Amino acid sequence: MSQVEIRATFEGEAAAQEAWHKLQALRAFEVNGLLESGLLTATVDEEVADRALHLIHQIGGNTDTTII
Repeated sequence: MSQVEIRATFEGEAAAQEAWHKLQALRAFEVNGLLESGLLTATVDEEVADRALHLIHQIGGNTDTTII
């Protein structure tokens, strides 16, 4: 199965932290970022990528994805 790398930007630290916790609950392989700057990068299984993107957008984030 492929993995998807998601890069997200948020308006503030609180939204980035919320996304961080929710992506970990989706069992993301890796979640990194500069939360204080509203930047986040996550690697997830392709099967949960749509859910991960949906939750990021619900929180107000903008995304860019790459299949790896």
